[in-house]
Amino acid sequence: MILPNPWKQEPKISDKAWISETAIIIGDVTIGENVFVAHNAIIRADEPGSSIVIENDCNIQDNVVIHGLSNSEVIVKKNTSLAHRCTVHGPCTIGEGCFIGFGAVVFDCTIGNDSVILHNATIRKVEIPNGKVVNDGKIVTDQKDVELLEDINNDLVKFKETVINANLELVEGYKDLESEK
Repeated sequence: MILPNPWKQEPKISDKAWISETAIIIGDVTIGENVFVAHNAIIRADEPGSSIVIENDCNIQDNVVIHGLSNSEVIVKKNTSLAHRCTVHGPCTIGEGCFIGFGAVVFDCTIGNDSVILHNATIRKVEIPNGKVVNDGKIVTDQKDVELLEDINNDLVKFKETVINANLELVEGYKDLESEK
């Protein structure tokens, strides 16, 4: 379901993206090329002055929620994966090539390029540098905690690439199915 917000701002979605018919996208949302938006994802820029930008080659998996507070922006940079049931709440910027894990919550933060936020982690009011890992279930709400984060390892780099590639294939596969109808 693609809807305007109360200010009549409508989503701008690339025709090269694939959006599940059960996804809900509302308001000042921009979605780039080769983006996969899975079933029951909710992407809402419906509070006054809020906006959401999802750059090319991202995937927004099942039951992800992306929402912005009034006068805030959410930016998800290219080649980023938002895994099942994670919540991204603006203000928030997620860098290129990131992975946000199952059930993770990110709010009022900046996450650097090539960072991995693993499952059920919570990130709030901090800046995560490029190439860092927040382990499963970790809560990072103080900038001092960021200094203790590990650097990404080769296994996680490969994992991120696998997730991106799998979802790009899904975009292509679903777009092919649509063209056959």
